[in-house]
Amino acid sequence: ADPVGGSEDATAFDRHLDATAPEVADIARALRLTVLAEFPDAVETFDQADGLLAIGRGRSMRDFLFAIIPHRSWVNLQLPDGADLPDPDGRIEGTGKRIRHVKVRSVDDARSDWVRRVIDAQLAYRAG
Repeated sequence: ADPVGGSEDATAFDRHLDATAPEVADIARALRLTVLAEFPDAVETFDQADGLLAIGRGRSMRDFLFAIIPHRSWVNLQLPDGADLPDPDGRIEGTGKRIRHVKVRSVDDARSDWVRRVIDAQLAYRAG
């Protein structure tokens, strides 16, 4: 089935997820819907080589606000401005100069308030 509101890139990402562990695929799909709920006018770009779905205002690197990256037993939500974002829940990880991520380990996490707060912080950072 095509993902909700699915572009060709979203469909390609969904097919890519079919080859991952089912629980990881479920987390990634739920996380995508959570990001899109907070950012309804997003543009999705599937990067086949890296197996990630970039989500942003356009298709260039500088337009990306999020990337959904499946791993073996969790999904990373990459935040291009993560180093500068407020992190009241203490969930933002990484040592990159700018890019950080949160690890999403369950469908419940993907739909959680703390994930929405991280998404909203990234959106607010770029809106300013």
